[in-house]
Amino acid sequence: MSYNIALNFEDGVTRFISCNEGETVLDAAYRNQINLPMDCSDGVCGTCKGSCYQGNFELGDEYIDEALTDEEAAEGKILTCQMIPSSDCVVEIPAASTLCKTGIAELDGIVSEVNLVSPTAIELKVTAEQDIGFLPGQYVNIKVPGTEESRAYSFSSRPGSRDLSFLIRNVPGGLMSSWLVGQAKTGDRLSLTGPMGVFYLRPVARPVLMLAGGTGLAPFLAMLEQLRVKGCEQPVHLIYGVTNNDDLVGVAALDQFAADIDNFSFKTVVASPDSEHPRKGYVTNHMEDAPINHGEVDVYLCGPPPMVDAVLGHFRDQSIEPTSFHYEKFSPSVTAVEEQVA
Repeated sequence: MSYNIALNFEDGVTRFISCNEGETVLDAAYRNQINLPMDCSDGVCGTCKGSCYQGNFELGDEYIDEALTDEEAAEGKILTCQMIPSSDCVVEIPAASTLCKTGIAELDGIVSEVNLVSPTAIELKVTAEQDIGFLPGQYVNIKVPGTEESRAYSFSSRPGSRDLSFLIRNVPGGLMSSWLVGQAKTGDRLSLTGPMGVFYLRPVARPVLMLAGGTGLAPFLAMLEQLRVKGCEQPVHLIYGVTNNDDLVGVAALDQFAADIDNFSFKTVVASPDSEHPRKGYVTNHMEDAPINHGEVDVYLCGPPPMVDAVLGHFRDQSIEPTSFHYEKFSPSVTAVEEQVA
């Protein structure tokens, strides 16, 4: 038996490795030619210290307190030279991937579909030629064919499948948008690098509030795909805001998620005052059903910078301090990942 271990480096790069039963994460990484920080490999120096908040594992008692204290272990800290997984795990490595003699994985994909799902959004479906692991919420860089430019897009598809999908903003005159709308066809080859990003779904241990703006819905679709498979006992509420009625996409998928996932609910909001949508304004105007729970909530936020800044300001003004707050800003030509944990 083996387990999938996601090594998430501090520069946002994620590499997946296979760890055999009874094998330490450090040994598995070295077997996969990833040189994690290490001086002793005996639980003495503490150089290989990281964190694991997702998955099951054993540390044993072969390490000394100077390397890892009981308090640190209780907080989720681990030593990769002592950590023996008993399930799939996500391990945070406090070092850049390049320092560990690894980097962003590269893979090829074949365009299977390009759909203009609204005047402002494009759905791109790609079949990966190699297995690709990613955490729900992460993104890849896709090279624009015929150029040296790349664009960052979040996965909207289920982790663990070679059938990938992306929800892409249709930017008039945009480099990738122009290629997708005017030139792309089934069978075209694409070059992808990743996965990357610290914006991903953590274990659901308390109520979750998801706030999406425009094509910022994409990573939440991947998260919901994960919850549909894994199940969820906590309330999860999504508020999805757009500018105009035509910008609303993926609503049928959200309806299906609501039918399939216990405790999941969502609402849509349209900002345009000319809209006849029953909920107008911004996501912060429609949080009456949000499971704020006196701050005992995990908040995930993805959208254009003005929306993200407005939501962060709203929480500050309301003196709401969530247990954790994860957010990602995006612009038409680049994705900037930021995270704040309260």
